[in-house]
Amino acid sequence: MATPTKTGKEQQEESSNAGGKPGLRKPVFTKVDLLKPGTGGHTLTVKVLNSIAVLPKGRSVSHHLRQSRIAECLIGDDTGSIIFTARNEQVDLVKPGTTVILRNAKIDMFKGSMRLAVDKWGRVEVTEPAEFVVKEDNNLSLVEYELVNVTGE
Repeated sequence: MATPTKTGKEQQEESSNAGGKPGLRKPVFTKVDLLKPGTGGHTLTVKVLNSIAVLPKGRSVSHHLRQSRIAECLIGDDTGSIIFTARNEQVDLVKPGTTVILRNAKIDMFKGSMRLAVDKWGRVEVTEPAEFVVKEDNNLSLVEYELVNVTGE
């Protein structure tokens, strides 16, 4: 009984799929001072300086069952600092003094200033303590931005 031989194309497909998951890229780590309004997809290693629980406002009694926990954390690296909005289980990970990796983080604007956030498409991971000292005097969340409409003339 003869075994069927594979064509060259079938052999190529097998070898290209053998190397793991296709489409995964190595993350490019960025620094806090490079963050700009309206951007996303950032991967950063930061230290948590402090964490303050924020009480949700304007919630009715019917919403208390699915209450979300929110904390505003001052985080940073050796280039600057920014406020990170932690939600639900993220609040437990971002304790003062810990070093975290934020994957697929995005910039949200809140009252004209930048906030960093990680939604359901990103991840917050606690990692080994970092060696750097956070540059607290360059807080990007203290910079106020103004929305300017550009009209084509």
